[in-house]
Amino acid sequence: MIKKILVSQPKPASEKSPYYDIASKFDVELIFRPFIKVEGMSAKEFRTQKVSILDYTAVVFTSRHAIDHFFTLAKELRVNIPEDMKYFCVTETIALYIQKYVQYRKRKVFFGTTGKVDDLLPSMVKHKNERYLVPMSDVHNDSLTLLLDSKKLNHKECVMYRTVSNDFTPEEVENFDYDMLIFFSPSGIESLTKNFPDFKQGEIAIATFGPATAKAARDAGLRLDIEAPNEKYPSMTGALQHYLFLQDD
Repeated sequence: MIKKILVSQPKPASEKSPYYDIASKFDVELIFRPFIKVEGMSAKEFRTQKVSILDYTAVVFTSRHAIDHFFTLAKELRVNIPEDMKYFCVTETIALYIQKYVQYRKRKVFFGTTGKVDDLLPSMVKHKNERYLVPMSDVHNDSLTLLLDSKKLNHKECVMYRTVSNDFTPEEVENFDYDMLIFFSPSGIESLTKNFPDFKQGEIAIATFGPATAKAARDAGLRLDIEAPNEKYPSMTGALQHYLFLQDD
């Protein structure tokens, strides 16, 4: 019987989150507790990459983390970002977040609609003479680099932040009594094995989002009870609701 679920994400900002509907409908307790956290690189660490921010005329942002750590590093390095710097963001939400640091001007902020860099490419190609800087996490693949190379764009990827384990306190370890764990990244699985080296799954249900997370869970010897997205349920909340409905039968 599933009664207590650990969701390895921050607590939803909105009370309208489908997670709260699920908690009410199935009388389950949802605890939101990230297994991982993002931390910025120090100026000293960043300098080892031999990247000068002012050598670039445009920045590509794939997340709000990237924005936070770009401007934080620039401040730490005492770099004044030029007024005419252009920003290319994978979504409008990320583009609007730039207002936290600089005045938002449509002529210098561009964004896509799907959340994928592919959707941003037409705008970048229109500005093919720009020199693009792409702040990234330490955990990334070469897909973005290959994509920009395919359009012959002048670009440079650099690591500005890293994903690390959000370690559990002794009290949290002692009270780890969940019926289900939900993971959204391979790093979350790594954090589980780090914090609980003797973890035995037993009757605990495991849910994963994305093929990479599912693979990491299997590689760690875990049994998967929910894999999302799938053909019927593109979201974790949809897949979770279906699973709990079947459990109630």
